[in-house]
Amino acid sequence: MGCCHHYFEPTEGGDLAFSVDVSSVTFGRGCLAEAGEVARALGIRRIALMTDKVLRGLDFFETVERALATAGIDTVVYDEVRVEPTDVSFQDAAAFARESKVDGFLSLGGGSVIDTAKAANLYASHPADFLTYVNAPIGAGQPVPGPLRPHIACPTTSGTGSECTGIAVFDLLAMKAKTGIVSRELRPQRALIDPDVTASLPANVVAASGFDVLSHALESYTARPYTQRRAPANASQRPMSQGANPWSDLGCREALRLLGAYFPRAVADAGDREAREQVMWAATLAGIAFGNAGCHAPHGMAYSVAGLVKDYQPAGYPDDAPLIPHGMSVIVNAPSVFRVTAPACPDRHLEASGLLGANGRGAGETDAGEVLGGRIVDLMKETGMPNGLSGVGYGEADLAALTEGAYPQRRLLENAPLDITRDGLTALYRDALAYW
Repeated sequence: MGCCHHYFEPTEGGDLAFSVDVSSVTFGRGCLAEAGEVARALGIRRIALMTDKVLRGLDFFETVERALATAGIDTVVYDEVRVEPTDVSFQDAAAFARESKVDGFLSLGGGSVIDTAKAANLYASHPADFLTYVNAPIGAGQPVPGPLRPHIACPTTSGTGSECTGIAVFDLLAMKAKTGIVSRELRPQRALIDPDVTASLPANVVAASGFDVLSHALESYTARPYTQRRAPANASQRPMSQGANPWSDLGCREALRLLGAYFPRAVADAGDREAREQVMWAATLAGIAFGNAGCHAPHGMAYSVAGLVKDYQPAGYPDDAPLIPHGMSVIVNAPSVFRVTAPACPDRHLEASGLLGANGRGAGETDAGEVLGGRIVDLMKETGMPNGLSGVGYGEADLAALTEGAYPQRRLLENAPLDITRDGLTALYRDALAYW
């Protein structure tokens, strides 16, 4: 496969164009106070303010609620969002939205809250059996039949980028694995991104969510190029996860540069406002990038890592049930994956490692995987992440189940820059068991 400036060379039957889809974003300190004006401009009269019980008790919830009241918006609050949502919690939120007869949504929280609002909006706007819109082959993968109600996304973590994407991820309880719903219609109409909300986040939450940002950018930058994806029969069939493209590259590079400069600082010191603001901006850039390019194997593998959790309890998160936070479930796989994908586009792997602060002096293309994988491992150590899959409770005996849970995630696995077989997937999990 061609790399360097040849990465987007046309291929026989491949796409010759790429699409750019972006939410309307407002970024800056204090911008949550604009929520009421934004809702009114979108024509919302009765809004579902979706959050969780912890966030409801924080000052920025009051800021948003007051802004909506001042603008004359009738507000109903839903604070039952589950951290790492499930098909059941999505359906509960959708039932609330239908019964409340709202004409718009505001999500205030991390990716779990934003994704829950997307699902509630979808199933309240276009009711259907739950699996109708879920990604094939797990669900029917049917297209969303039309526009949804206005959604204002207000992220409170610097990680998921969900405010910029048309993706909603959840645990399918019957399958014990994560999957998702993907549609341009799910993308929030507006995003209000206030970096001040991250000041109260515990270090482990900043680390886990920051690694989600890092992997968004790395996976999008090293994804299969859009020119290698078969050209769609018509423009409406071009997928959001269209592969690496010149637009997504811009966001990926800058997000990686910012993470290399600020990520460890943001984890180490909650009072480092500059570092936490820059990581929040990196999350926005990476969210826009992967919303147009798509992620690949580390995220596909993460779905079963999170879904099959045994008894792991991370610091800084709710302790009422075992949980492997999304960013953590992604990054435990990442060094293993990038060591294998590097030969497909070694220059991109080397460039990414340099942006993240690796010392690649004297490294050649054959060293690309080790240099990038090694830099990720160094960052994991520096920020207190678990030592691979063994660090979150998995061992050799779990490899078959992890593989079976991840192999159906074709949307993600097929976006990798090289083909991943079932046996290859098992080998990736095996190499991810421990890194030091």
